[in-house]
Amino acid sequence: MASSNRVLLGLLGHPISHSAAPAMMEAAGAATGLDVRYHLIDVAGASLEVIGRILDGVRLIGFAGINVTFPYKQAVIPFLDALDPGAQQVGAVNLITVRDGRLTGHNTDATGFLSGLLGTVGEAVKAGPAVLIGAGGAGRAIAWSLAKAGVPEVRVVDQDPARAASLSDEASGWGGGRFLPAGGIAAAMEGAAGVVNASPAGMLPDTSSPVDPALLRGSMWVADAVYHPPVTPLLAAATALGCAIMPGRAMSVGQAEDGFALFTGRRAPAGVIDAAFAAHVK
Repeated sequence: MASSNRVLLGLLGHPISHSAAPAMMEAAGAATGLDVRYHLIDVAGASLEVIGRILDGVRLIGFAGINVTFPYKQAVIPFLDALDPGAQQVGAVNLITVRDGRLTGHNTDATGFLSGLLGTVGEAVKAGPAVLIGAGGAGRAIAWSLAKAGVPEVRVVDQDPARAASLSDEASGWGGGRFLPAGGIAAAMEGAAGVVNASPAGMLPDTSSPVDPALLRGSMWVADAVYHPPVTPLLAAATALGCAIMPGRAMSVGQAEDGFALFTGRRAPAGVIDAAFAAHVK
């Protein structure tokens, strides 16, 4: 980080023109007396050689760090000097800090979902089994969050049964409850206390729900990683039943709040990043 109050940040990924990250980080900077300059590093189809060169530039030019999104969350890992424990367990990095020339990988998708879940659903997450739909990159981060939140059992459903089984096996060693691969959503929902959508279902232009509303009960908690639209078909059905819900917006805001703290050593005032996210989405 530069010695002045100017902080250089960025986002590596593709496509990223829609990202709310510049608005969130620059608003947080303004609220804490920092001149944050946030750049979109939109690179399609980068080879490992190109990724290495980009990260060398991040190290040398004076970035305080960068966010990383699809499709480079795993590809950046070989070029880092260190990984924090959460990122190492998840096996993906969505944020890189630069300190004294060293690049350290973090996963604030995981910590952001955890803070969002505890802030909306709270202790209800410990009430019984949860169903996790999707065992891809988002699903892995959310599985870490569910383990740390104290969910006693997580039933993992994925279109690829082998991927669900692999994540269940790994996540069972992350210090939380047990993780079990589930053959289908209907069977997994029996007796479940909560459900999380970590798949793209419900993200516009798709208007489907990953869960048949008939499988929901008013006593359940329901979380969705999708934030576009703000109220997904799954959340609309859950709200109509009186379920406790966590919208995707909470995860996005939580990861940005954690990220800003890692980049700058400062916490953004309450509500600043959330307001910036809401204004961007509108």
